[in-house]
Amino acid sequence: MQIHILSENNSVLNHFLGQIRNVNVHNDSMRFRRNIERIGEIMAYELSKELHYSDVEIQTPLGIKKTTEIKDQLVLCSILRAGIPLHMGFLNYFDSAENGFVSAYRYHPNNDAYFEIKVEYQAIADINNKNLLLIDPMLATGQSIVAVFNRLMERGTPKEIHIAVTIAAPEGIAYLEKHLPHNCHLWIAALDEKLDDKSYIVPGLGDAGDLAFGEKL
Repeated sequence: MQIHILSENNSVLNHFLGQIRNVNVHNDSMRFRRNIERIGEIMAYELSKELHYSDVEIQTPLGIKKTTEIKDQLVLCSILRAGIPLHMGFLNYFDSAENGFVSAYRYHPNNDAYFEIKVEYQAIADINNKNLLLIDPMLATGQSIVAVFNRLMERGTPKEIHIAVTIAAPEGIAYLEKHLPHNCHLWIAALDEKLDDKSYIVPGLGDAGDLAFGEKL
């Protein structure tokens, strides 16, 4: 697996990452969503450097200009509901991409720390021979991403696989390396320290879905 950690060098990305973590701005859900979207835009730009391009000629009002355009067919697929703002950031840049949405959540059958991943609703474009971008803001244990990936593979075989997350824990990265194909690309905005005893990322930012859309019952 090829791992790309984007916050290792200073850029405006780190500014937005700091804001989404800051408890003093967590009461502004619109600002949180917009900052996640901005992070998605930055990640899309960086990811675009790994795509394939075709040479084209563009007619301008004054002549012909040779340039390049994206050759790959892209399918963006996010995990509901937390993935929507990050998805929109990618879609702002890859505006001709097809899209998909899958629900996945932690189910605690014994009301304790143990959980299983439930994958339910899914609406996804054809992924055969296309570049699949699987989008989820938080990579904690990695189980949700792997469960969704396995479900998607029942529907087709993509040409390339990219996983994009805002914040990742080392445990989640190790889980993906063990369970996903070796030729995957993993794009990480920020790498954090560890998981706590409830499998939440530390220092993390809290619950991305609740911060974006309000607390759930």
